[in-house]
Amino acid sequence: MLSPSILVETEFDPPPVLMLKPMSVTALRKGAHVVFSIHLHITLVTKYRRKALTVSMLETVKEVATRVLRANQSVLIEFGGEPDHCHLLIDLHPDNNISDLVGSIKSATSRIVRKTYPSEVNKFYGKDKGFWHDGKCIISCGGAPLEVIKHYVASQSGGRDG
Repeated sequence: MLSPSILVETEFDPPPVLMLKPMSVTALRKGAHVVFSIHLHITLVTKYRRKALTVSMLETVKEVATRVLRANQSVLIEFGGEPDHCHLLIDLHPDNNISDLVGSIKSATSRIVRKTYPSEVNKFYGKDKGFWHDGKCIISCGGAPLEVIKHYVASQSGGRDG
């Protein structure tokens, strides 16, 4: 059974979105005809796993990723990185195609990092156009463990007797 919820208003560019925030753990966001809570852990790895990312580059990646997500009605919840990869924890709006969104993040961050730090990036990649590895790691997360959800779904009483 769901716990009581409270409405929390948050602002996005564009439109303001209402969130349903249960008093327990999971916050539910509300859009037009949808209530959702989709959290993804995304890992982006530098091309050839080279240790190319500096602290300032990681900050730039975070800022650009935040803008891309906001433009897609999604939210960057947490960000962290190392010299050869970074992690993004995002709250995804269901209107997005996950692969396309991650592609947009990779494309925009690569373009801005290369433009902002050309001499540092060229030490690792020269004129090579890529910055990120072609692949990506995307893991769904949040909410109850899968076994709890399976039990909840299996325990539904079914339709009414007719």
